[in-house]
This record gives sequence, structure tokens and C-alpha cells, in this order.
Amino acid sequence: MKRDKIVYWATTAIIASAMLLSAYMYLTADAVKEGFVHIGFPSYFREELALAKLIGAILLLAPVPARVKEWTYAGFAITFVSAVVAHTSVDGIQTAAGPIVFLVLLLVSYLFYHRVYDAPRLRAAI
Repeated sequence: MKRDKIVYWATTAIIASAMLLSAYMYLTADAVKEGFVHIGFPSYFREELALAKLIGAILLLAPVPARVKEWTYAGFAITFVSAVVAHTSVDGIQTAAGPIVFLVLLLVSYLFYHRVYDAPRLRAAI
């Protein structure tokens, strides 16, 4: 159980930190702004995505109801899959390595979230 919590919190912290950093970069870094233009996204989408990532990172770390946590994971999964598609369609699969890595980390975090938080509930119900 202790190992499960360590894996869960480590992967969750990596995802949340990366999302907070990317949200900051989306709003401040000129290279990121140019990247969104290069892919063909409008500027307002970059700002919306920054806000969504900020909120999502907070919800991923906060003690919120399970349904909210599930939607947070789903939102990040959609974001990462969409990033893979967008980067691959414009610049090839080699540019999609980052989103793929974070999608895998998100999956690990999700699986261990359920191992850590569902197992005690199931044992208590028996």
C-alpha cells in the first residue's frame, strides 16, 4: 500500500507540475505563442488551455470528490491525445514524444489513484 501511494503521488506531482509550468509558459513565452500559431490554433485557444491546465492541476492535487477527479483525468487525457494528433499532423510523430510520455504518466497516476483510494472503500464495504 505504501508503494502504491508513492507511485500515485510521484506521478500525480509530475503531471500537475508540468501542467502548471505549461500553463505559465502558454501565457508568457513567445516561443510557445509562435508554436500555437505554427500549428494553426488561434491565440484565445492558448489562453483557454492555460486556464484549463491550471484548474486541472489544482483539482488533480486537491481532495475533491471522485467524480471531479475522474473528469480531471479525462480532461487531461483528451488534452494529451489532442496534442499528439496536432503535433503529429503538422510536424510528424517525433514532435509528439512529450504528450505521449505525459499520457503514460497520467495513466499510471489514474490506475494508482484507484488502487490507493478505491481499495480502502471496497474493504470497508465488505
